[in-house]
Amino acid sequence: MSRNEEIAPRNGVDLYWIPLGAGAASPLVRLSGRMFESFQSRRQRRPARDLYHAALEVWLHGSRFVIEMAPAWGSGHGQPGVVGEGPVGLKVLGRSRYFRYEVRRWPNGVIPDIGEAVGGPQCVSTDASTAERLLGLVAIFPTGTWGRDEFRSGDMWNSNSLVAWLLSCSGVDVQRLVPPPNGRAPGWNAGLAVAARGSGNEVH
Repeated sequence: MSRNEEIAPRNGVDLYWIPLGAGAASPLVRLSGRMFESFQSRRQRRPARDLYHAALEVWLHGSRFVIEMAPAWGSGHGQPGVVGEGPVGLKVLGRSRYFRYEVRRWPNGVIPDIGEAVGGPQCVSTDASTAERLLGLVAIFPTGTWGRDEFRSGDMWNSNSLVAWLLSCSGVDVQRLVPPPNGRAPGWNAGLAVAARGSGNEVH
């Protein structure tokens, strides 16, 4: 490796699979996740699985960004890099910031409980143009109602939808990206479905 290669700024995209409710998350998150998966597994007549949420870290010319969907209140609210907002639960509830989420493209941001990510960071791209394209797409992410299926994909819209949509639209091979064994990422398939349509800005 040459000296120039050693000091070249890093470019790329890292994906993390974090267990739902890991680390310092509220016990309510863990409990509600288990209850949700228990109900879904019985309804779909399959074994219950471990639930995960995906997170993205993007590097471009030495700068680092965290991409996330998070509540428009509480920890992290007001941080730089907010590029969109959407309602939680019901559209009408989105009038209150307590029922809104933020889409963040956060320079030098923090991923809560990143140390709990199973398998650590998965590098899904080392291409600068892919990283740049993904960062640009964050601002046009279709901000559907969190927890609903307004896009008629058969899956709910949530933070996993954001990650899947961004990766797919930026040209990453998403077919090889799956949660850890016995894991499931609700919302992931919704993001892929909307990305495959080439548009998601209109709720049906």
